[in-house]
Amino acid sequence: MIVGIGVDVCEVAHWQAAVARHPGIATRVLTAQEADRPAQSQAARFAAKEALVKALGGPRGLHWADAEVVIDEHGAPSFRLSGTVAEAARQRGIDAVHLSLSHDGGLAIAMVVCERS
Repeated sequence: MIVGIGVDVCEVAHWQAAVARHPGIATRVLTAQEADRPAQSQAARFAAKEALVKALGGPRGLHWADAEVVIDEHGAPSFRLSGTVAEAARQRGIDAVHLSLSHDGGLAIAMVVCERS
């Protein structure tokens, strides 16, 4: 059963400007592996985390690095949840989180679906 859906869009140029103004933002919001990617991929990962928070119902106290976007051997993105984010998902009975990412035309978009069996 679907228990949450979240969507977020991030303009890549806006992400780049934010990083230029506040250099620590990338390391505060992204894991080291995520921050090592190109700007459009970083923006997509930021959008993914925002979409995940929406799908979880917007709980407070989540740490950005507790949700890491990883790519499997086929190129499909998913989340590796830990700490505060894993606990929020557990409290809501969520046992599957689906993620779709895209970036084109200067925009990055993410969609998240949370399920409970």
